[in-house]
Amino acid sequence: MTEPLFAPQSRPVGRVIDDVEEGRIGLPDLQRPFVWEDKDVRNLLDSMIKGYPIGYCILWEAPDDQEDKVGQIGFNAKNFIAPKELVIDGQQRLTALMSALRGIAVKDKSFKTRTIVIAYNPRKRRFHTYDAAIAKDPAYIADISELFKAKRDNNLSAFRRSFVSRINESNEKKGLPALDAVAEDEIENGINELLSIETNYQMPILTISNRADEEEMSEIFVRVNSGGTKLNEDDFIMTLLSVYGPDMRQAIECFAEQSRQPMPGTSYNALLDVKSSHLIRSTVGLGFRRGRLRYARLILNGKDLATRETSPTIREQNFTVFRESLNQVMNLNDWHGFINSLGEAGYINSGMISSENSIPLTYSLYLIGKHQFGLSPTNLQRFARRWYFMAALTSMYAGSYESVFESQLNAIHECQNEADFQKWYENEISARLTGDYFEITLPGIFDAAWAKGPSWNAFLASQIILGGKVLFNTQPISQLLTPGSSGNKKSYDKHHIFPDAFMRKTNLAHLRNKRANFVCIDYQNNIDISDDPPEDYVPRYREMLGEEFYLQTCRDNALPVDFENMGPDEFLEKRRFLMASLVKDAFMRL
Repeated sequence: MTEPLFAPQSRPVGRVIDDVEEGRIGLPDLQRPFVWEDKDVRNLLDSMIKGYPIGYCILWEAPDDQEDKVGQIGFNAKNFIAPKELVIDGQQRLTALMSALRGIAVKDKSFKTRTIVIAYNPRKRRFHTYDAAIAKDPAYIADISELFKAKRDNNLSAFRRSFVSRINESNEKKGLPALDAVAEDEIENGINELLSIETNYQMPILTISNRADEEEMSEIFVRVNSGGTKLNEDDFIMTLLSVYGPDMRQAIECFAEQSRQPMPGTSYNALLDVKSSHLIRSTVGLGFRRGRLRYARLILNGKDLATRETSPTIREQNFTVFRESLNQVMNLNDWHGFINSLGEAGYINSGMISSENSIPLTYSLYLIGKHQFGLSPTNLQRFARRWYFMAALTSMYAGSYESVFESQLNAIHECQNEADFQKWYENEISARLTGDYFEITLPGIFDAAWAKGPSWNAFLASQIILGGKVLFNTQPISQLLTPGSSGNKKSYDKHHIFPDAFMRKTNLAHLRNKRANFVCIDYQNNIDISDDPPEDYVPRYREMLGEEFYLQTCRDNALPVDFENMGPDEFLEKRRFLMASLVKDAFMRL
């Protein structure tokens, strides 16, 4: 038997929390989005006070060669220059305990800073999430972090007297007797039981030796985790950055955070809430010409992907390349220029993005075009428009997208100059968007059910490119799809040309949700049309708006002229081909 790569042990919860605060244990999630709900934190504490297991916390011994690093994880002053152990699994549990017991603020899923506040009824040994009613209930310690602070400040007696006094004051107002000695003992015992969590509850720890490489660590993680969940690549990469490049980790998270907040001079955009994995994908694609996220952790762990050698020297070299590429990826001028190009391709809001990975992967190619091949701004914009439209329409970056992207980067490696790069990407586009695609494949896709997914989003994008207007209205579709144009209700509806109720009455319910039966309409007209069939509502709009406007609305919405006189089968057959033709026309404009 070989020497074990792990060491199981148990540590008091208070010691683990102290180690995090002092910097001995690196916990990146104090600066990263905390995804648990408050009720999850309440349940965690409830399990602990009852003595139930809460699962392993997996730590990784920091590499021996990082002693000279000055980076720290977290925001408070540390006693340790660099962490001795890094949290691989258990981030959410430790973050929950840090915030609930020590009152340390965390960032939620929306990157808003807040403190997790949990209340506790010491007589009933009951936890509760914080709300206005609990705050007024004298039976509860409204914020347990204040109790733990009183203990650290040697002020427990005063805290307990104040708590009892508050209950007695409330009882007096209600005409109830003051607490007797038995009740006060129950309170004291309940308080002591909660406080004992830090000293008596033993958290199971599995420490993985720094002799384990990333593949062995991942395998250990899979075998320990009872659910079979694989080690999250993003978490592992961010942990490595926490040790070797904390400034880069912070920059990545700042960029991601600001992408959600509409402020000038930031990464904010209407298409994508940026994740750290998006930026890492773009960076590794640009700097190392690799398409798989797992290569990022190999690179940051010091591996030469060509020779397979791993060393501290290679790590330093890789980090230099990673840093330079990351700076290019997070250049706001390039970022917003790219996002604006996608807007020119008709994609103007997040609801139109079917695959979020298509944005960072296309952005990586965009930056390669700029920095390696020197494409002019005009040619860069043209590339971004055409490539993204093609990628989104064909779902190129869905499914096995990493393999597809890796193959594309390998092909780019053969390009020698700007002309080669342009020839390569035009050939890629032409190979996917063939004549048969627009004449056979896409009409078949529009024959499928429901107005959603990549093809429908591409149809809306095409209408935006061509300046189309919603059915029977002068408002451009782009205006109704622009973020911020809706109140509590969207400014537009997906209208059934042949209404749902009509199709059901005529025993054609199987056709009612075909994609070709939908059109974009403002909700006022949708309400006006209601369940009327086309033969009833179209003539009155045609007469009211005039023949020229009617013909234009048919062109804008890919509707066959005189569609109101067609049966559903004939209409759907003709319209799906018109929709595909409109998408082709829009793409040719790009």
